[in-house]
Amino acid sequence: MLRHSPTSPLLSLSGAVPAEGRDEGVAAHYGDLFREQRALADGKGLVDLSHRGVITVSGDDRLSWLHLLLTQHVSELPAGQATEALILSAHGHIEHALYLVDDGETVWAHVEPGTREALIGYLESMKFFYRVEVADRTDDVAVVHLPAGSIAEVPKGVVVRETSHGRDLFLPRADLEAYAADHGPLAGIWAYEALRVEAHRPRLGCETDHRTIPHELGWIGSAVHLQKGCYRGQETVARVHNLGKPPRRLVFLHLDGSDVHLPPHGTPIRLASDGAEGRQLGFITTSVRHHELGPIALALVKRNVPVDARLLAGDTAAAQETVVEP
Repeated sequence: MLRHSPTSPLLSLSGAVPAEGRDEGVAAHYGDLFREQRALADGKGLVDLSHRGVITVSGDDRLSWLHLLLTQHVSELPAGQATEALILSAHGHIEHALYLVDDGETVWAHVEPGTREALIGYLESMKFFYRVEVADRTDDVAVVHLPAGSIAEVPKGVVVRETSHGRDLFLPRADLEAYAADHGPLAGIWAYEALRVEAHRPRLGCETDHRTIPHELGWIGSAVHLQKGCYRGQETVARVHNLGKPPRRLVFLHLDGSDVHLPPHGTPIRLASDGAEGRQLGFITTSVRHHELGPIALALVKRNVPVDARLLAGDTAAAQETVVEP
């Protein structure tokens, strides 16, 4: 049985509308989706990501041990340098995505809601004789996101994971309400997701299914280091990289803005020329409303779909932009 993260206290604030599905436990928005997006784009405000799991790995062997398990090169990861990594199945399919930083003594990672128990179970099974300790910190640590350009103060002692997209703070959960009150405006997960889709960044459980490999999503480089081996699924990564033929590819879609409803996750993708009864060539992974671009989406399509083809997402017309080259 999955253990969900504690429900965020920020849901009790005026205007907060709860998110559903995989993001249950935090706010979808606080009353004005586009205002919240614009604030984040301008480097203001914060996003409550306290529904995400928080895992730590400590001990003298933490980096060398993780290096053997993860797709990323982390054996010499400098303290304070953020990275991301995957755990693959023996066949190279994506099972977990970790967003990491080492503080010099401990590796901190946040992971998708509902995945931490399975991840911890796998990590514990691989400890053997290594000097490492794996801990679930979700109940006492909450993730808070500050957008790129934010000048918000980071409390002393709080671990920060900084990337080009902003800073993720591993904040004591008891301090979440006070910190949010001092560093608003608040932006909900819908605004955060809209900017993620705009940036073409994949998300485990949204852009992935049971057979997704890293090449299909453009995770080679950012989460998969090609100059290392010795991890589960590495043979598939090397083979597909050398052949250059992943079966599917991630695309970015501009959706017809006249439709009232966004096509949900799993909506079939077909060639517009074939109509709504044509052969399915892929599916919508995430669709959002963007404050400047209008309705947009990410989708997985077959590799051989022409890059200039007009598409249909269900009954919605869609123009594609290439994310992963065929």
